[in-house]
Amino acid sequence: MSELVDLYQFEFFRNGVLVATLAGALCGLVGVYVVLRGMSYIGHGLSHAIFGGFAASSLLGINYFLGAGAWGLASALAIGAVTRRRMIGSDAIIGVITTASFAIGLILGDLFRGPKQNFDAALFGSILGVTLTDVWAILAVTAFAVVVIFFGYRRLLFTTFDPEVADVSGVSTARMDALLMLVLATTILTTMTVLGVTLLAATLVIPPTVARMLTNSFSHMLWLSTGIGALCGFLGMNLSGWQDWKSGPTIVLVGSGLFVLALLFTGPRRLRRTAPLDTHIA
Repeated sequence: MSELVDLYQFEFFRNGVLVATLAGALCGLVGVYVVLRGMSYIGHGLSHAIFGGFAASSLLGINYFLGAGAWGLASALAIGAVTRRRMIGSDAIIGVITTASFAIGLILGDLFRGPKQNFDAALFGSILGVTLTDVWAILAVTAFAVVVIFFGYRRLLFTTFDPEVADVSGVSTARMDALLMLVLATTILTTMTVLGVTLLAATLVIPPTVARMLTNSFSHMLWLSTGIGALCGFLGMNLSGWQDWKSGPTIVLVGSGLFVLALLFTGPRRLRRTAPLDTHIA
């Protein structure tokens, strides 16, 4: 345990713990909408798509946040546009766009002459890659997500549970979908360094799933999922530093452990009682 305490004298580790905690909270908050709208595969796919932008940015020597961010947002909007037109199944188009982007990233990674560990960190997460810039970036994205959810709470709620009626009632579901995609893309962009591309989807899904098992209130689910995500990030980062494990897998394992505990605590009877979430949306 003394080794863990000693790690806090290093700025990179303190930044890593802070970023992991904020990343967990942010993923937990945004993940509620991802899970309830059946968008888990989109979260998984976007993380892979943004990796293509990360590789292209590295190869071209442009700012990571600008290059990967533009790439990820373009992928998100393309997925949303094709899905709304219902020309092709959403799972199929997500698979085509995101896996192609991920493949481009892997090929560009072979061409990239820079440090190989940069790509390993992007794939699996690493506290060594965390800087003060990452701290400020994730603070900004967290604030952005909170503002969007606070001011768009009712419209997002309406769009999540009954998009057809919301559209007829004057709520622009296309605009709300695009806004949610923007929040999701920026969330993935800023948390990729700590969590890694391959495991980001889990951090978007596990906290809201655990929260869903504990409550049938939508507002309570938002706060619970945010807190659970922050707890996973904090405990996972400390455990990874103590045991010298990769940060992303450790955070996911902590979240999986909380899921098992919640499953044992709730049991089938309580799960049935928390099932009708749409009747407790306040």
